[in-house]
Amino acid sequence: MDHIPTIGFGFWKVACEDAADVAYAAIKAGYRHLDCAADYGNEAEVGQGIARAISDGLVTRDDLWISSKLWNTFHAPEHVKEGCQKSLGDLGLDYLDLYLVHFPIALEYVPIETRYPPEWVHDPASNAGKGSGMVRAPIPLHATWGAMEELIDDGLTREIGVCNYNSALIHDLMTYSRVQPYALQIEAHPYLTQERLIRLAKDYGMQVTAFSPLGALSYVELDMAGHADTVLTQPAVLAAAETHGKTPAQVVLRWGIQRGTSIIPKTSKPDRMRENLALDDFELSHAEMDAINALNQNRRFNDPGAFTEAAFGSFHPIYD
Repeated sequence: MDHIPTIGFGFWKVACEDAADVAYAAIKAGYRHLDCAADYGNEAEVGQGIARAISDGLVTRDDLWISSKLWNTFHAPEHVKEGCQKSLGDLGLDYLDLYLVHFPIALEYVPIETRYPPEWVHDPASNAGKGSGMVRAPIPLHATWGAMEELIDDGLTREIGVCNYNSALIHDLMTYSRVQPYALQIEAHPYLTQERLIRLAKDYGMQVTAFSPLGALSYVELDMAGHADTVLTQPAVLAAAETHGKTPAQVVLRWGIQRGTSIIPKTSKPDRMRENLALDDFELSHAEMDAINALNQNRRFNDPGAFTEAAFGSFHPIYD
């Protein structure tokens, strides 16, 4: 596949024991973009689902767009290829369609044989000292990007990109990149519209993928949001759903597509998988789009400046 599909399937928080069946069901439902990451801890199982789908004749490898992400502990140039090859091995693939820098955060290296996925805390067994939290590594982003470019040279991925970058980091990236970033993946939903950042990325020719496109739903189970934070009960969303005979979730996902981003919703239910794909038979009006845009609160649910301190005892903001 030579371009990123508009609607993808995200594997964040898909349990390992379910991931193979979920991957197979997603492909069977019609998803062709599978968004994975080392940090999700389920790439081996996702790979099993992909292999079964290919073996059963549902798709060929060329029909799929498979993304993965470089984790923070593999930012050193000498470890970037290692991180990519581990994901490829777990997924059972010869190449990725897109490999992304997961966060603009470099952490001290953790060998794969010591712990995988390494996650955020350097030494979970330690109760004191630097091992009890995140350990930053003095690795500039330009050095990591140079090693990412070599992955393309080596045929391990067809495109490279970044996640969770802000405008300043994108401007900077464009000054030193030999291979231009194909995509920017960011949190984006009606409570966090990120209009200027999306516009900037597109000005640079980057594709933009919105993760958590339904907002708070991804974070309630993590105690990072409450049920009252949902955008699906907003009058603007409900009115559009009634007008078009669609669910509130379909309206919000359609809003994401119409503003020019690809989206990666997640569900383990086959009927919901099909529902999230059924977005091509209606179009939101300019007034409906404006009403949903107006819901913006600059509300970020996935914010390292908040969760790293609360969960890991380390203060590490990346957004002002």
